[in-house]
Amino acid sequence: MASSSCTDVCTLCQENDELRQAVTWCTECEVFMCMDCNKHHNRSRSCKCHKTMSVEDYYNLPAFMRKISSQCQEHNKKFELYCSFHACPCCVQCVTKHQKCKDMKPLSDILTNVKSSASVQLLENDLKVLKENFDHISKYLKSRITENRIQKTKAIEEVRTMRKSIDDYINRLEQQILDDLESNHSKLKSYMNTLLNQVEHRSVEIYKLQKEFSKMTQYATQLQIYVGLRKIEKTTSEAAKYIDDLESGDQLEENNLELEISSALKLILQDVKSFGDIHITVSSSTVQIKARRKDQAQALVHTIPVIEQIKPLFLKKVTMPDGVDHETDYACRILHDDNFVFLDRRHDQLLLFNKEGILIRKVMTFEGNPNDLCIVSNNTVAISFQTIKQSALVDIEKNKIIKIINLSDICHKVTSDGQVLVLYKYGNCHNKCTIVNLKDMTQTFLGVGGTCISLFKENIYCTHFTSNKVSCFKRNGEPLWTFMHDAITFSTGHALDINGFIYVATLGTNEIVVVSPKEKTNKTLLSFAIPNGDTYPIGIDINKDTGMMMVLCRTTGDRPSILVYKI
Repeated sequence: MASSSCTDVCTLCQENDELRQAVTWCTECEVFMCMDCNKHHNRSRSCKCHKTMSVEDYYNLPAFMRKISSQCQEHNKKFELYCSFHACPCCVQCVTKHQKCKDMKPLSDILTNVKSSASVQLLENDLKVLKENFDHISKYLKSRITENRIQKTKAIEEVRTMRKSIDDYINRLEQQILDDLESNHSKLKSYMNTLLNQVEHRSVEIYKLQKEFSKMTQYATQLQIYVGLRKIEKTTSEAAKYIDDLESGDQLEENNLELEISSALKLILQDVKSFGDIHITVSSSTVQIKARRKDQAQALVHTIPVIEQIKPLFLKKVTMPDGVDHETDYACRILHDDNFVFLDRRHDQLLLFNKEGILIRKVMTFEGNPNDLCIVSNNTVAISFQTIKQSALVDIEKNKIIKIINLSDICHKVTSDGQVLVLYKYGNCHNKCTIVNLKDMTQTFLGVGGTCISLFKENIYCTHFTSNKVSCFKRNGEPLWTFMHDAITFSTGHALDINGFIYVATLGTNEIVVVSPKEKTNKTLLSFAIPNGDTYPIGIDINKDTGMMMVLCRTTGDRPSILVYKI
């Protein structure tokens, strides 16, 4: 083997203790040669067919290739065979170690036209694809780093905006209480000053009368004293009565200014333990990876998890604001950005909340009796009405109805996949639904029904409140399968994730049960069973893109709440 220096000396001359600069390298003899030795090498009968290359070209070879020898290091003999089983070249003496290997071939056959072989071309393409994939991944990761930095900046802005909102709100409350304090103090001060003026005025009169009485006794005649006493007695009698009235009345009661801090404000110091929570959520990668050869592409194949691998991560609990009655039915759906819309049937209004559960605004109030809603597209929801044969498409950005759909029958519930609306009556006895094509608004009828219906890919999924089953149909109503289990009792709603697993909210067991569409198996995902049994799930929705799951719960004697999970 040669050294790694570009100024190598001739190997043959060095053996004779001569140092001559090498100019060529023999790929078969694996020696450096000077000019003279190269000439002799080319004239030799045994070596003239050997391939040589310049020293410069030799050092253009990758370092790991320069270490590859054509000689067996163990036996010091030339490789003549190739073992396909062990993927290694062999000399004649190596054969003893490969006696059980059946696929031994002459090395010359393996090396024939190797440079122009399909393997070289395929490997060259593999390297190209790998480099492009790494470049794409590198670009993607850099974009994610930038996006995370933007998200951090945005989060800081949200924290500071929330802090400013809280400060502004507290300042406003503080000013209100200070204004109220000033108003009450002014009223009390005015009253006390008026009373004080009256008392001081009478005190001055008595003081003046004291002086007059002293002079009267010194200088007045008997008649003057007698008449004067009658007048003074009358005045003192009136003054004494005034004092008696003050004492017996409520005018001298102590009026104190007292401050009672709002109990809700005090609870902030007790209940609010943090400003919020920072979560690292996971969503599907958007990086474009080019597929490699099938035998090398196993890592790129998307694998659907088995039902045992589904484990929800609890994120937060959102409690609805005051005014949302716990005894009233309602519906809640997740938008594409994980904000959510809430249909408050008590007040016939549609509310928009952000992903943290803070009310953004009231979208609109309906004149009819809204019963259910579903997401049609990013900014459009569909509303079904309970008592009129209509459905409405609502633009939640513009806060207005953009389309009224007249129906042939009353339809309580509604679902959509963005292409069609499916409207149906509540209950198991109504095995018919109306399908509205959102392109041309044509309506068709299908003999499929249930307590809850949803669309996923090309299928329709139904659950039934009074029967413990999940049914799957083709879009034309043809039955595909039905799964029955005692755990699915009194279903109040269901939703599907990106892999087609069905998540069912049940009142019978107060659980969320997940059903596998392929294995037709199920497991309890979440349980809300508590000793007094006063919390139960009445609805569920999943954002298939982000894996966000919301479970709508009703609690006896309290406002409804939403439990948020990551699946």
